[in-house]
Amino acid sequence: MLKHADQRVGIFVDVSNMYHSAKNLYSARLNFKKVLEEAVGPRKLIRSIAYVVRSNTPEEEAFFDALDKSGFEVKLKELQIFPGGMKKGDWDVGLSMDAIKMASKLDSVILVTGDGDYVPLVSYLKENKGCQVEVVSFSKTTSQKLIEACDFFMDIEERKGIFLFDTKESREGSNAPRRGRR
Repeated sequence: MLKHADQRVGIFVDVSNMYHSAKNLYSARLNFKKVLEEAVGPRKLIRSIAYVVRSNTPEEEAFFDALDKSGFEVKLKELQIFPGGMKKGDWDVGLSMDAIKMASKLDSVILVTGDGDYVPLVSYLKENKGCQVEVVSFSKTTSQKLIEACDFFMDIEERKGIFLFDTKESREGSNAPRRGRR
């Protein structure tokens, strides 16, 4: 896949999808800053947006602040709770609209999600806007159709030692020094 230093890149992160994938697969937290660094590489970052849903939990403000300090513009949406208890809080349409609006200023669009609902967006960006489209996610929770539709897929599971916090499994394979070893 073509990646060069002058390439203009936009990264769009479905935080809820990625947060729950890391939690459910590995009981871990995803290092969104590392995802941003690795996905963009030496290319020119034009915009990085993290789409989050506010559910009014005590720890979420610190998490949103950490995303901001990691280089993301944070877009918030309130969790909708319907009569009967059903909850909804996705950003599919908002993320897609932003990617389409910015596509003319980008050479490559990076989607950080495993959600197959983005397949039409990938096709549109490639066919109508001439963008290269990359997906970064966990292969175990990523739609196969999304993987097939994109130009490049970065599987977080292949390098989970650098992308995950707080698990024994994430520390295995990590090059970070371990307690008690020199």
